[in-house]
Amino acid sequence: MNDLHGLSGLKEYPLARRGLMMSGLMSGLTLATTRVEAQVIHTDSTGIEAGEVKIPVGDTELPGYFAKPVGAGPFPIVLVNEEIFGVHEYIKDTCRRFAKAGYAAIAPEIYARLGDLSKMTDVGQIVSQVISKAPDATMLKDLDGAVAYAAAHGGAATRLGVTGFCRGGRNTWLYAAHNPNLKAAVAWYGPVGGAPSDIQPKSAADVAVDIKCPLLGLYGGKDGGIKVEDVQAAAAKAKAAGKTVEIVVYPEAPHGFHADYRPSYRAEDAADGMKRLLAWFKQYGAV
Repeated sequence: MNDLHGLSGLKEYPLARRGLMMSGLMSGLTLATTRVEAQVIHTDSTGIEAGEVKIPVGDTELPGYFAKPVGAGPFPIVLVNEEIFGVHEYIKDTCRRFAKAGYAAIAPEIYARLGDLSKMTDVGQIVSQVISKAPDATMLKDLDGAVAYAAAHGGAATRLGVTGFCRGGRNTWLYAAHNPNLKAAVAWYGPVGGAPSDIQPKSAADVAVDIKCPLLGLYGGKDGGIKVEDVQAAAAKAKAAGKTVEIVVYPEAPHGFHADYRPSYRAEDAADGMKRLLAWFKQYGAV
């Protein structure tokens, strides 16, 4: 692993390294959430710097993964929200793909305070012990900290984009309503509904009217846990409030169609989604 700016990685760091899923996706996603660990895409580090890092947030440090092109920059930043399995090799590879495209990509482990999810396999346990106990306010501060880290290590905070997958897609909607400095957001099959709680008071649909940047949503027509009509309703709320939102539905795609290490992967739809993402970022200044 490359030593990024004096950081030697996380070999001694005790916090968690992977995440799983949210309660709103517990049904209909068996295929999409099966872990196969047979990755289709492998991105090398030629021409980029990439490795595990520690991200200062408040009085602690979160583990994360950071990748950027070789050179001084500054490079546009893309904040990568971990999907249901956390910052494992798939998310790391996705960061390297962004670095190859000219971005400083940062993916923080936002559930690290709550346990080592790499050792947990039961969805109900993950939801009850970790996901449901993760305050959205803390999540948003952690994402702010990740952006600050990237900006301090070769990234340009004035050219900021955000993306995320599954649970990270939901968090992308929330972050788009939180950070006024964002230029663009792209949510991959992020749930827009869900029952509120004291620490997770608003859904993506609830904050749709407050998003502060153009948002592109990429969804599967055969997603067993997210209804397309619910997504379109959230988009309609945002548009009625004068926001720029576009929803693309891949008719034959299930949940997790970008995740190239699971049976849900759909190469053509995933590739098209990435092309749309990069074009969206370019159109709205996150480049």
